[in-house]
Amino acid sequence: MLHLMKKRESSFAPLLAALQTVSERLVTCGTCGNVDTQDPCAICSDPRRDARSLCVVEEVSDLWALDKSRLFPGKYHVLGGRLSALEGVRPQDLSIDALVARVAAGGIDEVVLAMNATLEGQTTAHYLAERLEGYPVRLTQLAHGLPVGGELDYLDEGTLAQALRARRPVG
Repeated sequence: MLHLMKKRESSFAPLLAALQTVSERLVTCGTCGNVDTQDPCAICSDPRRDARSLCVVEEVSDLWALDKSRLFPGKYHVLGGRLSALEGVRPQDLSIDALVARVAAGGIDEVVLAMNATLEGQTTAHYLAERLEGYPVRLTQLAHGLPVGGELDYLDEGTLAQALRARRPVG
Protein backbone atom coordinates (compact mmCIF):
# COMPACT_ATOMS: atom_id res chain seq x y z
CA MET A 1 0.00 0.00 0.00
CA LEU A 2 2.83 2.38 0.84
CA HIS A 3 4.31 1.68 -2.60
CA LEU A 4 1.06 2.81 -4.20
CA MET A 5 1.01 5.98 -2.13
CA LYS A 6 4.55 6.92 -3.10
CA LYS A 7 3.90 6.45 -6.81
CA ARG A 8 0.27 7.55 -7.04
CA GLU A 9 0.34 8.82 -10.59
CA SER A 10 1.99 5.74 -12.11
CA SER A 11 0.34 3.11 -9.86
CA PHE A 12 -3.27 4.17 -9.40
CA ALA A 13 -4.19 4.53 -13.08
CA PRO A 14 -3.43 0.88 -14.00
CA LEU A 15 -5.05 -0.33 -10.77
CA LEU A 16 -8.21 1.67 -11.45
CA ALA A 17 -8.29 0.45 -15.06
CA ALA A 18 -7.99 -3.16 -13.89
CA LEU A 19 -10.79 -2.67 -11.36
CA GLN A 20 -12.99 -1.12 -14.05
CA THR A 21 -12.35 -4.10 -16.34
CA VAL A 22 -13.27 -6.55 -13.57
CA SER A 23 -16.40 -4.55 -12.77
CA GLU A 24 -17.50 -4.67 -16.42
CA ARG A 25 -16.90 -8.41 -16.84
CA LEU A 26 -18.50 -9.76 -13.66
CA VAL A 27 -21.97 -11.24 -14.00
CA THR A 28 -24.32 -13.13 -11.74
CA CYS A 29 -24.93 -16.71 -12.83
CA GLY A 30 -28.54 -17.10 -13.90
CA THR A 31 -28.58 -20.70 -12.67
CA CYS A 32 -27.03 -20.61 -9.20
CA GLY A 33 -26.38 -16.96 -8.28
CA ASN A 34 -22.58 -17.23 -8.21
CA VAL A 35 -20.47 -14.32 -9.43
CA ASP A 36 -18.22 -15.08 -12.41
CA THR A 37 -17.16 -13.71 -15.77
CA GLN A 38 -19.52 -16.07 -17.62
CA ASP A 39 -23.16 -17.11 -17.38
CA PRO A 40 -23.65 -19.92 -16.56
CA CYS A 41 -20.70 -19.79 -14.19
CA ALA A 42 -17.71 -22.15 -14.30
CA ILE A 43 -19.20 -24.35 -11.58
CA CYS A 44 -22.57 -24.75 -13.32
CA SER A 45 -20.80 -25.37 -16.64
CA ASP A 46 -18.41 -28.00 -15.27
CA PRO A 47 -19.51 -31.44 -16.56
CA ARG A 48 -17.44 -33.13 -13.84
CA ARG A 49 -19.74 -31.71 -11.15
CA ASP A 50 -22.41 -34.00 -9.72
CA ALA A 51 -25.63 -32.36 -10.94
CA ARG A 52 -27.67 -34.61 -8.61
CA SER A 53 -26.28 -32.87 -5.48
CA LEU A 54 -27.17 -29.27 -4.74
CA CYS A 55 -25.70 -27.26 -1.87
CA VAL A 56 -27.75 -24.23 -0.80
CA VAL A 57 -25.83 -21.32 0.75
CA GLU A 58 -26.76 -17.87 1.97
CA GLU A 59 -24.16 -15.78 0.13
CA VAL A 60 -21.62 -16.06 -2.69
CA SER A 61 -18.83 -15.86 -0.10
CA ASP A 62 -20.22 -19.05 1.49
CA LEU A 63 -20.13 -20.79 -1.90
CA TRP A 64 -16.52 -19.72 -2.44
CA ALA A 65 -15.50 -20.91 1.05
CA LEU A 66 -17.11 -24.33 0.57
CA ASP A 67 -15.87 -24.75 -2.98
CA LYS A 68 -12.31 -23.82 -2.01
CA SER A 69 -12.28 -26.87 0.28
CA ARG A 70 -12.98 -29.13 -2.75
CA LEU A 71 -15.03 -31.38 -0.48
CA PHE A 72 -18.41 -30.89 -2.18
CA PRO A 73 -18.53 -32.37 -5.70
CA GLY A 74 -21.97 -31.05 -6.64
CA LYS A 75 -23.46 -27.75 -7.69
CA TYR A 76 -24.67 -24.77 -5.67
CA HIS A 77 -27.56 -22.41 -5.17
CA VAL A 78 -27.04 -18.96 -3.61
CA LEU A 79 -30.06 -17.55 -1.79
CA GLY A 80 -28.73 -14.00 -1.62
CA GLY A 81 -29.19 -13.73 2.15
CA ARG A 82 -31.22 -15.30 4.92
CA LEU A 83 -34.68 -14.79 6.34
CA SER A 84 -34.71 -12.11 9.02
CA ALA A 85 -37.78 -10.51 10.54
CA LEU A 86 -35.63 -7.83 12.19
CA GLU A 87 -33.99 -6.85 8.89
CA GLY A 88 -37.22 -7.22 6.91
CA VAL A 89 -35.89 -10.03 4.70
CA ARG A 90 -38.83 -12.13 3.51
CA PRO A 91 -38.90 -15.33 1.41
CA GLN A 92 -39.70 -13.35 -1.75
CA ASP A 93 -36.53 -11.28 -1.19
CA LEU A 94 -34.36 -14.39 -1.64
CA SER A 95 -33.96 -16.79 -4.57
CA ILE A 96 -36.08 -19.45 -2.88
CA ASP A 97 -38.57 -19.74 -5.75
CA ALA A 98 -35.66 -20.35 -8.15
CA LEU A 99 -34.36 -23.09 -5.83
CA VAL A 100 -37.77 -24.77 -5.69
CA ALA A 101 -37.98 -24.55 -9.49
CA ARG A 102 -34.57 -26.23 -9.85
CA VAL A 103 -35.66 -29.06 -7.55
CA ALA A 104 -39.08 -29.34 -9.25
CA ALA A 105 -37.39 -29.69 -12.65
CA GLY A 106 -35.97 -33.01 -11.45
CA GLY A 107 -32.54 -34.59 -11.61
CA ILE A 108 -31.58 -33.57 -8.08
CA ASP A 109 -31.32 -36.35 -5.49
CA GLU A 110 -29.93 -34.41 -2.53
CA VAL A 111 -30.21 -30.83 -1.30
CA VAL A 112 -27.63 -29.85 1.32
CA LEU A 113 -28.78 -26.92 3.45
CA ALA A 114 -25.52 -25.15 4.29
CA MET A 115 -26.91 -22.23 6.27
CA ASN A 116 -24.84 -20.41 8.84
CA ALA A 117 -25.30 -21.56 12.44
CA THR A 118 -27.27 -18.46 13.43
CA LEU A 119 -30.89 -18.07 14.43
CA GLU A 120 -31.68 -16.57 11.01
CA GLY A 121 -29.70 -19.28 9.21
CA GLN A 122 -31.54 -22.05 11.02
CA THR A 123 -34.89 -20.32 10.43
CA THR A 124 -34.04 -20.18 6.73
CA ALA A 125 -33.06 -23.87 6.70
CA HIS A 126 -36.33 -24.80 8.40
CA TYR A 127 -38.34 -22.74 5.90
CA LEU A 128 -36.50 -24.34 2.97
CA ALA A 129 -37.13 -27.81 4.38
CA GLU A 130 -40.85 -27.04 4.51
CA ARG A 131 -40.86 -25.68 0.94
CA LEU A 132 -39.01 -28.74 -0.40
CA GLU A 133 -40.96 -31.27 1.66
CA GLY A 134 -43.11 -32.61 -1.18
CA TYR A 135 -40.24 -33.27 -3.59
CA PRO A 136 -38.43 -36.61 -3.91
CA VAL A 137 -35.07 -35.29 -2.67
CA ARG A 138 -33.02 -36.15 0.38
CA LEU A 139 -32.59 -33.06 2.54
CA THR A 140 -29.42 -32.86 4.59
CA GLN A 141 -27.83 -30.15 6.69
CA LEU A 142 -24.27 -29.39 7.66
CA ALA A 143 -23.34 -30.67 11.09
CA HIS A 144 -23.11 -28.12 13.87
CA GLY A 145 -21.41 -28.32 17.22
CA LEU A 146 -17.97 -28.28 18.72
CA PRO A 147 -15.15 -27.22 16.42
CA VAL A 148 -12.00 -29.33 16.36
CA GLY A 149 -9.63 -27.83 18.89
CA GLY A 150 -12.41 -25.81 20.49
CA GLU A 151 -12.39 -25.38 24.25
CA LEU A 152 -15.72 -25.51 26.05
CA ASP A 153 -15.17 -22.35 28.07
CA TYR A 154 -14.72 -20.30 24.87
CA LEU A 155 -17.84 -21.53 23.08
CA ASP A 156 -21.13 -19.67 23.02
CA GLU A 157 -24.29 -21.10 24.53
CA GLY A 158 -25.91 -21.84 21.15
CA THR A 159 -22.93 -23.90 19.96
CA LEU A 160 -22.85 -25.85 23.22
CA ALA A 161 -26.61 -26.46 23.06
CA GLN A 162 -26.38 -27.76 19.49
CA ALA A 163 -23.43 -29.99 20.39
CA LEU A 164 -25.41 -31.48 23.26
CA ARG A 165 -28.53 -32.02 21.13
CA ALA A 166 -26.49 -33.74 18.39
CA ARG A 167 -24.52 -36.00 20.73
CA ARG A 168 -23.98 -39.60 19.62
CA PRO A 169 -22.88 -42.87 21.19
CA VAL A 170 -19.18 -43.46 21.85
CA GLY A 171 -17.51 -46.33 20.04
